[in-house]
Amino acid sequence: MRHRNAGFKLGRNTSHRRAMLRNLVTSIILMDRVETTITKCKATRPLVEKMITLGKRGTVHARRQALSYLMTPESVDRLFNTVAPRYATRPGGYVRIVRTGARKGDAAEMAFIELLGAEHELDEKRQKRDEARMKKREELQKQLEEQNPDDAPSPSAE
Repeated sequence: MRHRNAGFKLGRNTSHRRAMLRNLVTSIILMDRVETTITKCKATRPLVEKMITLGKRGTVHARRQALSYLMTPESVDRLFNTVAPRYATRPGGYVRIVRTGARKGDAAEMAFIELLGAEHELDEKRQKRDEARMKKREELQKQLEEQNPDDAPSPSAE
């Protein structure tokens, strides 16, 4: 029995679990939203909230503490310059977990873990991605037309 044993083991040994959670926290700070299993989301939430609280402090010591936990210097810069100021007046609760259903391969319950208030940035990223896809699609279409101007398929040909 696991009486008085709080926390999630996640089927990993200590070093693997710590590295995985550090990677997840870093990814959430860099990308604002990550899709993973619900258990990993629940294990990651307090760590993300602690990092944002460090970012709100804004001291050199807090920056060094964040740098010792996060995996990349870019994530520390984003935490202190972009993410933490977004929550300057908010006393806590910076993260949302949204369930998305079962994963196809092993039926694991999946969820998004995302930072609150990041919807505007996520929408901008989505629009840029869609524009890039459309541009690439148009370029490919032009290349196909240039290569085969006579072999254009007719809609009634079988």
